[in-house]
Amino acid sequence: MINFKKKQGNTNPTISTASLPDIVFMLLFFFMVVTKMRDTDLMVGVNTPQASELTKLEKKSLVNFIFIGRPTAKFRDVYGTKPRIQLGDKFSNPDDIPLFLEKHRVTVPEGFKDRIITSLKVDGEVTMGIVSDVKTSLRKAGQIKINYSAKKRDRTK
Repeated sequence: MINFKKKQGNTNPTISTASLPDIVFMLLFFFMVVTKMRDTDLMVGVNTPQASELTKLEKKSLVNFIFIGRPTAKFRDVYGTKPRIQLGDKFSNPDDIPLFLEKHRVTVPEGFKDRIITSLKVDGEVTMGIVSDVKTSLRKAGQIKINYSAKKRDRTK
């Protein structure tokens, strides 16, 4: 009987790339799920007061934040040290609040529009004049659900 042997060269077997798209999409979805989107960069210094009776907001997607405080050191040369209002990522005045609220309102589903809350993050050193202006502008815009952000008071004091 004759034995036939196949000539084998020094070739390496090729790597299968059939599962490569699956791995790429799996990594893509993983990073999409675990990545936290950037929050608003604070341009004002906000040291909220302490309070003893606090409630946590349930749905953060229904909350829009208005920051009131003195500009941080980075912005003091341009904006001074007078208390300012920050809406999103820019300094604003009370007249800009209705447009800011409307931009947030269009992103909320129809059934939840009546549950939108405006949270005021106000520095403890700010006078109430600017806060009153903001509250008046909120009232004129039809936003009556307002809360004040605060830190939990230490029980030791």
